[in-house]
Parts: sequence; structure tokens; C-alpha cells
Amino acid sequence: MAHLEQVLVPVAEGRTMRAVFAVPEVPVHRGPAVIAIHDIMGFTPDIRRIAGRLADAGYMALAPDLYDAEGSKVMCVMRTLRALRSGEGPAFTQLEAARSWLSEHQAVDSERIGVMGFCMGGGFALMFAERAPLAVAAPFYGDVPRTADGLRNICPVVAGYGERDKMFVEQGRRLVSHLGELGVANDIEFYPGVGHSFMNDHKGVFAKLGRFTPMRAGYDEAAAEDSWSRVFAFFSKHL
Repeated sequence: MAHLEQVLVPVAEGRTMRAVFAVPEVPVHRGPAVIAIHDIMGFTPDIRRIAGRLADAGYMALAPDLYDAEGSKVMCVMRTLRALRSGEGPAFTQLEAARSWLSEHQAVDSERIGVMGFCMGGGFALMFAERAPLAVAAPFYGDVPRTADGLRNICPVVAGYGERDKMFVEQGRRLVSHLGELGVANDIEFYPGVGHSFMNDHKGVFAKLGRFTPMRAGYDEAAAEDSWSRVFAFFSKHL
């Protein structure tokens, strides 16, 4: 089983950001690593589970808490969403801090770092991969830039969207179009009968209510497991 520990990642001006660092059971030297970006729910047990799943497959994984910043939780959420919309803001500084922390880790091959994200985190994964030296991106049901120019420098992409997700499925089709136009290697799947957040196994009342929204949000084991298989096959080739 993977080993998970909470770490503090240095950010700008002496600040730190909490994160979970997951390492494979069998230690690796100069191995590949993945930044795992949480969804709008934040630094939950689910992103820890995802980091552990990556480590169980042989990848070191760092899951940063983008809401670990100055101000109230509500303000941090709003600031993070504003950064996603504008393409600028502290969240990108935090993600670069996470990438730098991994690249300087003695067990990580700095040229084999990828990024994976979900919903909000999926949008950040795409945008960050366009501007940072990353080997692969795995954005799931996230926002996509309006034009292909917004992904001009993107690395290979593996992604997934649910056909019942009325708010994001067209973003996935846009991603297919952009990557085709740019000639970027990709594997993007659309799952019929599945909605948003199919890889995120959240608990509680908000998770249950998500199934009644236009996104039809909720964990789907079959789609999730197929996605993990696709992700690891793609990572094996590109990471």
C-alpha cells in the first residue's frame, strides 16, 4: 500500500501550503510524479484517496490544497475560482510551487512530472499544463479554453467526460477539437449514462444532491475504473 504523509510546500513570501504526498510502497529513485488537483470540494479524503491510487500504481503524487491561503475559506474558494476564469492568480503560484517541490525531490525525475485534476481541478490541470514544463495532463470534466490558442503549448492529454453532464460535456467536445487542430496526442472518452464527478467518490448530503442537478454529478465505478485504466496506459506511454 502507498504511504501518505502531509507536507508543507513553500509558496511565495515565506508562506507554505499544505499538501498530501503519496509514495509507492516500493521506493523509487528518479521516478515519475503527478500533481493531483482537487475539485471544488477542496482538500477532502477523496483527493487523498486519488493520490494513494496514483502511488499504488507506481507514481509519486502530490495533492496540494489550493484553498490553503490567507483569508476565510469562502474567500479562498472565490479567489481560486476567479483565477480559473481569468487564468491568473495565486492558484497558479501554488501549482508552480507544487511542481517545483516535486522537481527538487530526490526521488523524482524532474522531466517526468504530470498533472491530474477533477472539475475545477481539471480546468486548472489544462491551463497549468499549457504554461508549465509537464509531460502529460489528465483533466477530468473540467473547463476548456475557448480557442485552440489557449492550449498552444499543451502536452499529451488523457481526459474523460460524462454524456449526462449538461454543463461540461460540450467542454469535452471542444477539447477534442482543439487537440485535433493542434495535433496533440490525446485519449478523450465520453461515457454515456454518466454525469459529472464520476471519478470522485464524495460522501454526504451534498454528494447525493449532485445527482439531481443538470450535471447529474456522482461517482460511477464502471466509468471511474475504465478511466483509471486509460490514465495508467497513457501515463505509461508519455510519463
